[in-house]
Amino acid sequence: MTMHRVHFEPMDVVVEVRPGTSLLEAARKGNVTIRTRCAGVAGCLMCKVTAEDQSGLSPLGRAEQQKLGSQTSRGIRLACQARVQGDVTVQVPEDPLKAAIRAQLAKQKEEDTLW
Repeated sequence: MTMHRVHFEPMDVVVEVRPGTSLLEAARKGNVTIRTRCAGVAGCLMCKVTAEDQSGLSPLGRAEQQKLGSQTSRGIRLACQARVQGDVTVQVPEDPLKAAIRAQLAKQKEEDTLW
């Protein structure tokens, strides 16, 4: 059976999945956290990812197009809706809590170096 590679950035995780696997399922297989609340039905819009080259993904579905609107022109897809059809690289946004902690630690480190 044909398998395709999904490369998740910036964590540099690569997983191999069968054609038709959603990006959300692929992420779970690679222990990559993509936030979601709607169980993969395009309801919460939390699972946004970016794929500059979408040739390895299924075409935009109606639900995805309606939910994302003009964001799709910037390569944004819903991980629960986009299905793997070839090798693809996906940018996963940083979790907001982790981003806040990282920013706070960087600020603290900067303040510590001033003393």
